Amino acid sequence: MASSLTKDSASTSGSEKTFFGHPRGLATLFMTEMWERFSYYGMRALLPLYLIAPNGLHMNPATATAIYSVYVSLVYLLAMPGGWFGDRVWGPRKTVAVAGGVIMIGHLALALPMEGTFFVGLGLVAIGSGLLKSNISTMVGQLYDGPDDPRRDGGFTIFYMGINVGAFAAPLVIGTVGENVNWHLGFALAAAGMALGLVQFLMGTRHLNERSLVVPKPLSAAERASTLRKGMIWMAIAAVFYIITVVTGVYTLNWILVPITVAGLVIPVLVLARIKRDKELSAAEQSKMSGYIWFFVAAAIFWMIYDQGGSTLAIFADSSAENSVFGWDFPVSWYQSVNPVLIMALAPVFAAFWLALNRRGKEPSTIVKFSSGLVLVGASFFLFLAPLTIATDGHKAAAMWLVAIYFVQTVAELTLSPVGLSVTTKMAPAKYASQMMGVWFLAVTAGDCTTGLLSIAGVDLNGTGVVTLQAALAAAAGVAIFMYRNKVKQLMGDVR
Repeated sequence: MASSLTKDSASTSGSEKTFFGHPRGLATLFMTEMWERFSYYGMRALLPLYLIAPNGLHMNPATATAIYSVYVSLVYLLAMPGGWFGDRVWGPRKTVAVAGGVIMIGHLALALPMEGTFFVGLGLVAIGSGLLKSNISTMVGQLYDGPDDPRRDGGFTIFYMGINVGAFAAPLVIGTVGENVNWHLGFALAAAGMALGLVQFLMGTRHLNERSLVVPKPLSAAERASTLRKGMIWMAIAAVFYIITVVTGVYTLNWILVPITVAGLVIPVLVLARIKRDKELSAAEQSKMSGYIWFFVAAAIFWMIYDQGGSTLAIFADSSAENSVFGWDFPVSWYQSVNPVLIMALAPVFAAFWLALNRRGKEPSTIVKFSSGLVLVGASFFLFLAPLTIATDGHKAAAMWLVAIYFVQTVAELTLSPVGLSVTTKMAPAKYASQMMGVWFLAVTAGDCTTGLLSIAGVDLNGTGVVTLQAALAAAAGVAIFMYRNKVKQLMGDVR
């Protein structure tokens, strides 16, 4: 990427190096995010396969899906406290640096061939990802002269390309090594990727805005002492509880999985209820929050199905798909590269398509786009019924069935996800403007925790009945939003 640096005659100094016409710091953050996503998606592609492999942890598919779902939900659940740390304790730059170190140590723990360190590693990667997620986006925004800087949207577009470049390359590299050479060597490669990202971040911090060093709302001494005391009390309670379960011999993995999945469903409800009950909100803000709840619930259903692309579909591919093209076999983890490469190919097409429709006054409303995304993700699971039906009596389904499912899900994502991010910022009450993006991430948490609870309950998510039910639920949710679009539009007020 260094070769892409150019001289920008429009820069403030006239000779300042830029990154595709953007502040030089964008290159630092682009590369940090790319390597972090490389490590995250590479490990995630291996995770369910390692959990069920005879030479891995050899778990049953339901347990593997539960662990995968809980892990992904934790990453998004911890984005809110991660943003809080950046705002109140360390500042964005220090928080991202610490997060990179925690993620790297987590991957190294996964690389050790021991079950105990494996789960410690998963926890560390989730914590680090939560710390990094909100704060690195904050630093991208700080590179520009406020929200009206004409380069701002383009800068975020380039930054998000880093996510997809890392996500595309990771399964091809880490997945291949993990599946074909050694699982733990694959996890070690994820650690190496994060190490590269951390080193270049530390070397490039001089190009970041000085505001990234500032703690926007630092805790007072009293608040710091109170927070630390409460944290230590809850940690002590948890430690004593789990020591008792281990000593008495009643401990199983569900003692960890069930509380996390329940928390992942309860916390979003409590957060939304707290905001909705806030008497300081105006009537217009209260109305918008009522409308936003429609989008939130629908998004949770969407992510419940979408995120099974890395668990339910991957496990099906491992046991029941013919993972080859024109006679050439490929690792199961490579399916996880399909979505990011489709995102990179289709995102510009969608952007141009919406713009063309807008010029003609025919661009669909936010509600229509959202409902379309839900119907499409439901359609992807209706499509899943075909390979499920084929893969009986020893037969295996063709790889292109799975590619087709990922294609439909990608189209659904491009229809719903950008709209969800946009409507979250537009409908956020002024008091909660900085927190609402974390609330959006809680929809992902709720969706993945629903999957986790189903798996813990022993539900076979590769069963045709369950797949049909989920597909119908998503499609029905999409239709419901469309049918009640006038009511939702009224609640949204001036947001369109």
